[in-house]
Amino acid sequence: MAGLWLFAAIGVAAFLGLSRRIAALMAVALWLGIVALHGAAPGSRAAAMAGGDIRVWLLLGGIVALILGYRAVLRRLGAHAITPEAPPPAPDVMSDTEIERYARHLVLRDIGGAGQQRLRDARVLIVGAGGLGAPVGLYLAAAGVGRITIADGDTVGLSNLQRQVIFRSDQCGQDKARAAAANLAELNPHVRVTPIGPVTPDDAALVAAHDLVLDGTDSHASREIVNRLCVQAGVPLIAGSIAQWDGQVTLYDPARGGPCMACLFPQAPDPALAPPCAEVGVIGPLPGVIGSMMAMEAIKHLTGAGQGLRGRMLIFDGLYGESRMIGVTPRKDCDICGCVNS
Repeated sequence: MAGLWLFAAIGVAAFLGLSRRIAALMAVALWLGIVALHGAAPGSRAAAMAGGDIRVWLLLGGIVALILGYRAVLRRLGAHAITPEAPPPAPDVMSDTEIERYARHLVLRDIGGAGQQRLRDARVLIVGAGGLGAPVGLYLAAAGVGRITIADGDTVGLSNLQRQVIFRSDQCGQDKARAAAANLAELNPHVRVTPIGPVTPDDAALVAAHDLVLDGTDSHASREIVNRLCVQAGVPLIAGSIAQWDGQVTLYDPARGGPCMACLFPQAPDPALAPPCAEVGVIGPLPGVIGSMMAMEAIKHLTGAGQGLRGRMLIFDGLYGESRMIGVTPRKDCDICGCVNS
């Protein structure tokens, strides 16, 4: 009898076409009401109609809570784990559809067939699926980067859609990494996209499993973690940042003579000097400009085309339509990469 009321609530929710979350809230509300009823009037007729006694209902609630908690832990672990990869395609064989899809790259002198194959074999980690991660993911998937991992622990919000062009309105409330991965898979079915949770200080093996990392996160603390992991693994890091109308892009690569992020920014900036975009705003196309530059630099780096941004930083001023390049150098006393560059 005790469980019939809960099953009835879930059944009514299903009949009305309500979501699982609403059905769960209805069941919880009913359970709380019955427990309160047994606690306030244990011998009443209403309590008898509810069935059981307060001990039965508390036991039932405890069992359900344990089951839901266990499932939540499994989902969290599963979201952060990299899905085992399928065997890569034959390295020298490109299908007819791929040849047509990448035709403009194949005839481009600086990329050609060899460069496209390098893209096809590459493993790239995109940290952050927001304003910068959106164009980065779209262009790298479109370019045919074979394996892309997207790391993000946030969900899609309505205010994101002004600039995070990888998402649709009907994806609000969804996990960003999973929603982005689904959209990239639709854009190019020839690439393998794996969504995971946020990168943590314990993810050294994750970073080391990739050829290149692109960081589009929006906090100094997150960037510090990614920078430290890349230095430890010797993996190049393309980093972009934006604020209001301005943006910058560079390649941190101390293993090959360049600086790391801590060489340039050893301490977090004063919050008053670097307020978040939620407070001061950001022009919608700016992350598209900077994210596209990051994708460009990633393709150049992976294919060996042109001159990359190791030892240089590109600064863009969208309000006045100006850009400039500055030189950046490693610090031998850097706490993060000093021993690498010494």
